[in-house]
Amino acid sequence: MSETEAGGSRRQGLMLVHTGPGKGKTTAALGIAMRAVGSGMRVLVLQFLKGSWDYGELHVAEGFGGRFEIRQLGRGFVKVGGAETDPEDLRLVAEGWAEAQREIDSGAWDVIVLDEILYAISYGMLDAEGVAAALRDRPPLLHVVLTGRNAHPTLLELADTVTEMREVKHAYTRGILAQRGIEF
Repeated sequence: MSETEAGGSRRQGLMLVHTGPGKGKTTAALGIAMRAVGSGMRVLVLQFLKGSWDYGELHVAEGFGGRFEIRQLGRGFVKVGGAETDPEDLRLVAEGWAEAQREIDSGAWDVIVLDEILYAISYGMLDAEGVAAALRDRPPLLHVVLTGRNAHPTLLELADTVTEMREVKHAYTRGILAQRGIEF
């Protein structure tokens, strides 16, 4: 893509935040990832907290010859709401953030999605100010997308675009379980 985008403005890396209590934050970020890959960009998705489950999106990334990669950095759901966080989950989040910082600085990617990083921050597993500092200093053309509930105010302020998902209606409240291919 040229240095000048539609409308004549210079290209620059954007920071997008998808937050809120509604469904669709990861799905929207993956839509951006697919659009970017389709435009010839290299995309890395780092999924904080997710792991061990077989998500449909993992299989899609396999067909892009290294231009689209998804890495799961966690074990799955973590204990929250009064329960003490498992030290193994804390270790995995710290290692995942170290990996994210290396990849942000690497220059190997055009888009990096930090999926569920906002959960790790809101659960006290990761420092919001440290994340904000790294994102302020990222390469100027790197786009970064952060997902998860309860986005920290510092990250909301830093972001170029913030979208809040809210639930209007969800099948789960009627007893319908998550459907493969739609929700995972």
